[in-house]
Amino acid sequence: MIAIGCDHGGFVLKERIKAYLETNGYEVSDVGCHSKESCDYPLFGHAVGKAVASGECEYGIAICTTGIGISISANKIAGVRCALCSEPLSAEMTRRHNDANVLAMGAGLIGGNMAERIVDVFLNTEFEGGRHARRVGQIEDEVK
Repeated sequence: MIAIGCDHGGFVLKERIKAYLETNGYEVSDVGCHSKESCDYPLFGHAVGKAVASGECEYGIAICTTGIGISISANKIAGVRCALCSEPLSAEMTRRHNDANVLAMGAGLIGGNMAERIVDVFLNTEFEGGRHARRVGQIEDEVK
């Protein structure tokens, strides 16, 4: 299952990505927000992060206008490795080398087609392990 959340600035893109995921056979847990009404991104960044950290969801997607605030918020949850990506290569490399489990995107910076491509690459790229596993372990050790 994939957790997805946003603030008001990411609502339209979240709805598009949610529909895209469901059309492609993914089960989605929508943690909000549920309208374009002004709201606070930390609530939804935390909600996505908690869903992933708890094991309820394998991956998360967090969206705000720039992706910055919501990615910082998601990363406050122990066990979350959230990466802000604006193009597919970053999505690929953060999965391969950082074992990122949450993807953040900026709805004001990328269009829907690009966001779908980034999501595809993120969800379909495996972690390489090896020397990267040691480094990811060091990241996790620091937050304990």
